[in-house]
Amino acid sequence: MWSAGLKWMFLIIGTTIGAGYASGRELWEFFGHESGLAILLFIIFFTICCIVIMEISYRKKSSEYTPVLEIIVGRKLTRFYDVMILFYLYTTTVVMISGSGATGQAFNFSYWWGIGFIVLTLFILFIRDINGVLIINQYILPILIVGLLFVLLQFTFDQKLALFSHWHEQRNWVAAFPFTALNILPLIAVLGAIGNKVESRKEIWIGCVGSGAILGVVSYIYNNSLIQIADELLLYEIPLFAILKDYPFIMLIFMSILLWFAIFTTAAAGILGIVTRIQNYFKSPLWFLVLIILLTMIPLTTFGFSTLIGFLYPLYGILNLYVLTRLLLFPLWNYLESKKT
Repeated sequence: MWSAGLKWMFLIIGTTIGAGYASGRELWEFFGHESGLAILLFIIFFTICCIVIMEISYRKKSSEYTPVLEIIVGRKLTRFYDVMILFYLYTTTVVMISGSGATGQAFNFSYWWGIGFIVLTLFILFIRDINGVLIINQYILPILIVGLLFVLLQFTFDQKLALFSHWHEQRNWVAAFPFTALNILPLIAVLGAIGNKVESRKEIWIGCVGSGAILGVVSYIYNNSLIQIADELLLYEIPLFAILKDYPFIMLIFMSILLWFAIFTTAAAGILGIVTRIQNYFKSPLWFLVLIILLTMIPLTTFGFSTLIGFLYPLYGILNLYVLTRLLLFPLWNYLESKKT
């Protein structure tokens, strides 16, 4: 039970922590000053949404997300959100691939070398089908979380930062809604594809509560660190590098590797959501579909990493608010319907 629960926890975290999140760019777009309450609300909202999605997926024993989506938004809106999920997964995976190029540039490698490398490794990963994604998350995510927390806490102690000094200033609490909403669609796509692999509800609670708590703690400490260097963030494509600028070069190398793995796991989750959805329409091996999708993404990476995040992520956060509302109210609706029957 615990090993299965941790497997789902790492899958959820791996879907959420991508180039935008791990680099700090996504957190800064939504949070920043006066956001402590917003992050606390995010933990609550995120945990509830994950539990609801996995419960529906478990009940339906689904292998792709449309049966889950239909229950969440209803039949009339399923087609709209189906298209939106595919478009979301596609464009955010482009952001991940672009983030790989930006990470390579930090070490004076060609932008296209970074992109080529992640495309090749994603293709190799899916030769093992969906199991490759689950296995790699279990190895990469613990290292990524511990490494990121180590750097952020080191920065907090070195700069003598207070973690709870501004709790009387919380005017940005509404940011919790679009930020949570932004991360909901990929979770529907990914968690909707593993319902037939979940064996008990205890696994669901371990995975969902654990992932919400970990993401909340990391988000709060990360945001608190970014506030201290707010004036410098305009100079950096990747805000994490602004935090690391005064640290030894070996630390920069270590965190860049971890950042790349965060990019990789989220790109893998995005590709997983896409191919499990379209596989029924194409009688082709999974690896072949992955290859075709990746080749169509490469030209779109020319827009740049921060440009893509700055435009797409706030837009998706607003468009997904309806789905977020449905998920948060789902336990209440479900209870009222059961009372009627």
